[in-house]
Amino acid sequence: MSDIGLFGLAVMGQNFALNMAEHGFSVSVANRSPEKVDTTVKRAQTEGPGGKPLPLTGHKDMKEFVASLAKPRKIIILVMAGAPVDATIKGLVEAGLEEGDLVIDGGNEWFPNSLRRAKELEPKGIMFMGMGISGGEEGARKGPSLMPGGPPAAYALMEPIITKCSAQVGGEPCTFNIGDVGSGNYVKMIHNGIEYGDMQLIAEIYDVLRYAGEMDNEELAATFKSWHEDTELNSFLIEITGIILGTKDDQEGKDGYIVDQILDKTGMKGTGRWTIQEAAERSVCGSVMAAALDARYVSGRKDERVAASSILGGPVEVPRVDKEQLIDDCRQALFAAKIVSYAQGLCLIREAGVQLGWAIDLGECARIWRGGCIIRAQFLNDITEAFKSNPGLTNLMVDPKFSAWLNERQPSWRRVVSLCVASGLPVPALSASIAYFDSYRRANVNANLVQGMRDFFGGHTFERKDMEGKFHCYWTEGHKPLDDIASRTGGEV
Repeated sequence: MSDIGLFGLAVMGQNFALNMAEHGFSVSVANRSPEKVDTTVKRAQTEGPGGKPLPLTGHKDMKEFVASLAKPRKIIILVMAGAPVDATIKGLVEAGLEEGDLVIDGGNEWFPNSLRRAKELEPKGIMFMGMGISGGEEGARKGPSLMPGGPPAAYALMEPIITKCSAQVGGEPCTFNIGDVGSGNYVKMIHNGIEYGDMQLIAEIYDVLRYAGEMDNEELAATFKSWHEDTELNSFLIEITGIILGTKDDQEGKDGYIVDQILDKTGMKGTGRWTIQEAAERSVCGSVMAAALDARYVSGRKDERVAASSILGGPVEVPRVDKEQLIDDCRQALFAAKIVSYAQGLCLIREAGVQLGWAIDLGECARIWRGGCIIRAQFLNDITEAFKSNPGLTNLMVDPKFSAWLNERQPSWRRVVSLCVASGLPVPALSASIAYFDSYRRANVNANLVQGMRDFFGGHTFERKDMEGKFHCYWTEGHKPLDDIASRTGGEV
């Protein structure tokens, strides 16, 4: 009998099944299309240590698949989010799942769907867990960051498997019991939102360096490589940026670099949009991630942008820059903006935890993102320590270490954004990051006037600095009650 089952054998599913088998767990696999079962079984014959077979068996019948598992059964689903997950769960239940069994959805799923599925399975005594898996195809095979959320009993069943199969950093597994059902999906969603912001910030800095700094691909590749190896920007995304920028075109008969031939239209799968919807729902600022999402929307309007480029003008004279100074300013501005982006994402997790009753440890979230996942970065160690030192930290930006970093980098940060505005280079995420910083650091902002306007046209009331309570102002004669006007005009209204 197998220790665990996995249904859904696209590349992520195949790789995670092989990962579990390589760690000594016997695995049963199944898939809607049977040819992928054959592919996975064939891979298992040769991908063990030294080319030895791995303990993995394939099944093309759902009942046979369920029957192959030791009780209580544990089945990971890795199929497309939404209806395919519901259909798979229905098929598994009909195939013989019983009380005490556990279903784990490992896809990127909208967290209310996980809450619904857990409730639907509860009368049958079947447990449900949503588990975010980050690291792409390579991470799934070699060790991803795993973000499980479900009942404690469900985590206890999975703990021996996921602690061995997750990425390991400093002898610690990149996973922990995040909380109740839905919390794992939520943390993975925010991870992806931060990922959106990270990639957009890097792309904006690339744009600044190649246009304002007039740097060629070799210089750009070398710069990002050095940033990854020698600076506080050490991270997976900075590392792969250097590789991408330095990769020559691999098409026969083509010269130059492949990045210059990639069409400037960005795709998306929905988790970034969900993150911004949640930020609005929880009344938390997610401006850097929102700017990144908007940038993807604008990129998709390629034909419109091409047409507009011959109609709308930009700056005629652009500032001259010192290249070395610009490179250093961009490095510091990028790091400051990344801090803001992560701060916003963690604030959103914290607020959702408060509103939904999830006791999520933000320091542990940062810790498990240090390995396996897409946003893994050196400074996540510092984020982990910040929340360990102060579990009640309201915003990462006010931690002593991070506030010092932000304050030190202000001049560079402002110079880069100012240069881009003067040069006509769009940097929505960089601009959003410093705008958030400037708003958050001010004891008084301009909301008093906005609230005054809301009261003027809608009678929404306002609070005062000098008195307790809610107030409404009679801004004009027309705002005053009719009986008050009548008393002052001899009865004429």
